[in-house]
Amino acid sequence: MNTNIALLALIEIISAITIGIFILALTYKIVQWVGRKYYRIQEYNLSYSIFVSAIILSVGIMISGIVQPLISSFRLLNQQSNSFILAFKYIGTGAIYIAIAYTATILIGLISTFLYSKLTPIDEFEEIRKNNVGVSLIISSILITLSLLTKDGVMLLIEAIIPYPELPPI
Repeated sequence: MNTNIALLALIEIISAITIGIFILALTYKIVQWVGRKYYRIQEYNLSYSIFVSAIILSVGIMISGIVQPLISSFRLLNQQSNSFILAFKYIGTGAIYIAIAYTATILIGLISTFLYSKLTPIDEFEEIRKNNVGVSLIISSILITLSLLTKDGVMLLIEAIIPYPELPPI
């Protein structure tokens, strides 16, 4: 049995559960706070719940994309370290990748929502506050679609910071 791969699997499972729950709960709390503070959404209606669900799904889509770059980093780190140091390096690298993906998700969500609201004559958040489910579904679809479209670019950005060894010229 390859102990480094087994250690990687255990760390990945445990970190996916703990960090995933933490990030999604943090996202939920932030969106609740923004809704109360900036859009005066005091009571959570169906429309706002759909919008919050889309944001959480977008975060999940983007964070799920870091698995492959993280495995690539692990394979490079595996050649240099013992198991204990490898685990710490893996966790640190994963935290950096998650921070990049989370920041990208927030920026993409903010930019897309802002641009869409400027292109339409209605105030989307006022409609969400009034429990207009149709508007919420459209904004949620836009958020999820843009997350899917930008996921590969963000993952490529993360892969750009992996210290791959240089290949000799052909």
